Amino acid sequence: MTKNISILTLGCAKNEIDSELMCSILKDNNYTVTNNLEDADIIIVNTCGFILDAKEESIETIFEASRYKKEGKCKYLILAGCLAERYSKELFEEIHEIDGIIGTGNIKDIVNVIDNLEKGNNKLKKTNNVDEDYLEKVNRISFRTTEYVRISEGCNNHCSYCIIPKLRGKYRSRTIENIVQEVEYLVKNGVREIILIGQNTTDYGIDIYGEYSLSKLLDKLNQIENLKWIRLLYLYPDNFTDELIASIKNNEKVVKYVDIPLQHINNEILRKMNRKTSKEEIQCLIRKLRKEIPNIIIRTTFIVGFPGETEEHFNELSDFIKKTKFDKLGVFTYSREEGTASYNYPGQVEEDIKENRRNKLMEVQQRISYGLNKEKLNNNYLVLIEEFQGDNIYIGRTYMDAPDIDGIVYIKSKKDLKLGEFVNIKIVDSLEYDLIGEIEYEFSK
Repeated sequence: MTKNISILTLGCAKNEIDSELMCSILKDNNYTVTNNLEDADIIIVNTCGFILDAKEESIETIFEASRYKKEGKCKYLILAGCLAERYSKELFEEIHEIDGIIGTGNIKDIVNVIDNLEKGNNKLKKTNNVDEDYLEKVNRISFRTTEYVRISEGCNNHCSYCIIPKLRGKYRSRTIENIVQEVEYLVKNGVREIILIGQNTTDYGIDIYGEYSLSKLLDKLNQIENLKWIRLLYLYPDNFTDELIASIKNNEKVVKYVDIPLQHINNEILRKMNRKTSKEEIQCLIRKLRKEIPNIIIRTTFIVGFPGETEEHFNELSDFIKKTKFDKLGVFTYSREEGTASYNYPGQVEEDIKENRRNKLMEVQQRISYGLNKEKLNNNYLVLIEEFQGDNIYIGRTYMDAPDIDGIVYIKSKKDLKLGEFVNIKIVDSLEYDLIGEIEYEFSK
């Protein structure tokens, strides 16, 4: 009899892709994937274990899923993802409803684990394979207008606050040929925007080609017919080559948007973070990007409350943000993670100070964002329609916004619009982070 399986996915887009790969493997082995937990014979929780908040959300979800072993028809509860890789022993000891665990490098083993559970082998664990290659030739079966494509796995940076190298392994690039093949497959199935991700996408290719090759990958992807947008996330500032800047500038399908996680601007803090860059190099990169690509949107993230961060360090960061006026910006409070170098650093900052600093920076960014949005009034933009809200109001995104993390555009249209189509709009009003537009004319598909 066919078994129903539900997968709950937490955390980043990399986890989303892992869940899609599991769905494909399971369907190829005659399992049915369902979104209804009450109908699930097996529930898989694909966990996140990056920072404290993510770990807490994962634990809450595991307990919620375990309820269906008592109240539903669920027979087996399986964990996957970073938290499962990181705390497999502790999870088995503390949550007795868990039947199996697969780590970040063991996605391919999901059917094997289920088969062994069916044979009566309980508490199965497949972990400690973090350097496993990406599962090529496993075709994804979910197709939205926008899809993430992972171009690499793991990280060699070893930032002092980050546990990812221990959970995802060393840096491993996929080949250009395999990535192009996947994108062509996605586009044939209706995908119009792809978002390239990895822990550090600027390092793409250095391990397999001996040179930084993201620019070459973009040049190839830009040639794919019917692909509309190519978006780049997680571009570390070091190794951001002139060739990459030229490729972003000259390839028409590459949206002029870069996500560059900077984390701080004070050189002492950057050194303690084991970041491979400096304030001066960061400032130079931003100037170069804005000079070469005048319409570029720069998104970044910062960490406040890192051990040893003084008021002087924080004020330097605040002044830098005010002066630079990033288009998009996020702020995280430092999360003290066991197993990282900074866990034992002196000068740990109190939680209330961290929160206060975060709130101050977000207030600064709110004012910056509101001012930048005001400057967009009466401008025309191409918008991807993603949701119908009712009363002739649609929600979409411009090239300036990545899904889930940036702003949106509210679009007034008396004409029915199709989700997934691109239309041209005129901005008629603005909010702190979002825009309001009206249809000018419909773009050719």
